[in-house]
Amino acid sequence: MAQVQFNPMDPEFVADPYPTYHRLRANDPVHRSPLGFWILTRYEDVVSVLRDPRLGKEGIEALVAARYGAPAPAVGLSMLVRDPPDHTRLRSLVNKAFTPRVVEVLRPRVQQIVDGLLDAVKRAGGMDLIEDFAYPLPVIVICEMLGVPAADRERFKQWGLDIARSLDALLLPPESDVAKRGAGARRALAEYFRALIAERRASPRPDLLSGLVAAEEAGDKLSEDELLATCMLLLIAGHETTVNLIGNGTLALLRHPAELGRLRDDPTRIGSAVEELLRYDGPVQRTTRIPSEDVVIGGRTIGKGEMVMAFIGAADRDPAQFPEPDRLDITRTDNRHVAFGLGIHFCLGAPLARVEGQIAINTLVSRLPKLALATDRPEYRQSLTLRGLTALPVAF
Repeated sequence: MAQVQFNPMDPEFVADPYPTYHRLRANDPVHRSPLGFWILTRYEDVVSVLRDPRLGKEGIEALVAARYGAPAPAVGLSMLVRDPPDHTRLRSLVNKAFTPRVVEVLRPRVQQIVDGLLDAVKRAGGMDLIEDFAYPLPVIVICEMLGVPAADRERFKQWGLDIARSLDALLLPPESDVAKRGAGARRALAEYFRALIAERRASPRPDLLSGLVAAEEAGDKLSEDELLATCMLLLIAGHETTVNLIGNGTLALLRHPAELGRLRDDPTRIGSAVEELLRYDGPVQRTTRIPSEDVVIGGRTIGKGEMVMAFIGAADRDPAQFPEPDRLDITRTDNRHVAFGLGIHFCLGAPLARVEGQIAINTLVSRLPKLALATDRPEYRQSLTLRGLTALPVAF
């Protein structure tokens, strides 16, 4: 078996991880990293892990806490890092706000926000796709849903960036500035929401935050710390995925003008186009699980408590599942990608991300028919978890 070097900090990997994924999948699909975790790159293995109740989320925050000291209050109470029965209870209390039926009602407002952002960039005469379009859209949407005052939105930007960068904390040395900044941002965000929750308890409004404060399921309510954790998760996850979907997706279309032309010729293809963009260069590249007992994956035994990284970005380029996986095809059929995960931890906000992505990309390419890249070297965020651009200058 050929030895494959895996260095997530390599600039070539950050710019394009897919050749490395292909080498790992072909030569060492259940790869033991020198950093002490397992890397899975085959579609069948990733799907198996995401559906296996023996591999859960609990234990991840404990690993981070042991490495860096106690995490910010409430962080470990998020449904993102909980397993049943707590995960089931927390998710059921939030799920009602993100069903496809509820999200469909938001389409006119999302369209209004998209049109307003494009009106502004046309007046300005230039655009950074991330700064001026992909980022503000989902932030405005999730803040309006939660009931966060418009004047406070800008405060979330740095907090969100710092928290997102810290998602790879277990790959970083304990003294890392990235890890410390992430912990500080979590604390600041928790305190912000603590004050906002107190306001809603005293004076409820018709928004998601007030609904969470009052929510009951079989006589159960969210505790104060669970409320904090849920609000933080919804705010960060509620925009990160969509920012990267719009950024990565637009870049992919601009690099594949024939596919862009097919979408412009028939905007009704946007549904399948967004699914293919999610598969081709997804916003989230990996997710972590901890086995509650020894498990065998791909013929290798992974011990209880060891960290398993399921690379969904690699799974979605597996030729065993997707014919010609490196080819962008906006009409691809049987596109069972795992960009939003699988199983009980399937992304709660997937319906919202899809609606935002569909409206944003379709409106962008129809209103800016001369849209083109203004750089030949897009800059990516240095992250093993999230795949997204720091900036994307475009001309129109």
